[in-house]
Amino acid sequence: MSFTLPDLPYAYDALQPYMSKETLEYHHDKHHKAYVDNGNKLLEGTEFAGKTLEEVVKGSFGKNAALFNNAGQHYNHIHFWQWMKPNGGSAKLPGKLEKKIIEDLGSVEKFKADFIQAGVAQFGSGWAWLALRNGKLEIMKTPNGENPLVHGARPILGVDVWEHSYYIDYRNRRPDYLKAFVDNLVNWEYVEKMYDEAAR
Repeated sequence: MSFTLPDLPYAYDALQPYMSKETLEYHHDKHHKAYVDNGNKLLEGTEFAGKTLEEVVKGSFGKNAALFNNAGQHYNHIHFWQWMKPNGGSAKLPGKLEKKIIEDLGSVEKFKADFIQAGVAQFGSGWAWLALRNGKLEIMKTPNGENPLVHGARPILGVDVWEHSYYIDYRNRRPDYLKAFVDNLVNWEYVEKMYDEAAR
């Protein structure tokens, strides 16, 4: 099953001023496209050809680093675009999700602070996550293209802390980017959808 670059679910300028048109053009059209193109080349003739993306990510981890890096980043980005929306980041979370965050992580405010800190503390390139593992929500961070799938968890929210995700708009101010993401960009309805699927 070959990889396909999805269209953005909004216009390139729809997330301004928190994420610029230029960032989205480079990040989606160049970086994500490269993961798709390289991933498809690396997939050819392997045992993973014909498998779902999730199966490729899990199966190639620790066995085929080049394929895993591109498949992992493709998976991460498919969801990253959906985890954002214009006028996102509402302080009011969907009820069921809010209840679960409070139950497992203390409070919505504590979750947001800890999620931002995970992104700040991820050394070099990587991701910060809200994930479900063994029925409980937890905050994780991973290097490079890794994601919670390869650590026995299901991602329900992720933020890209590779420099190409924020450097045009924020330069080296990663904490400001992460705060803008949480406060103004998160599509909580999509997070809830992923939570519902993970909790089944």
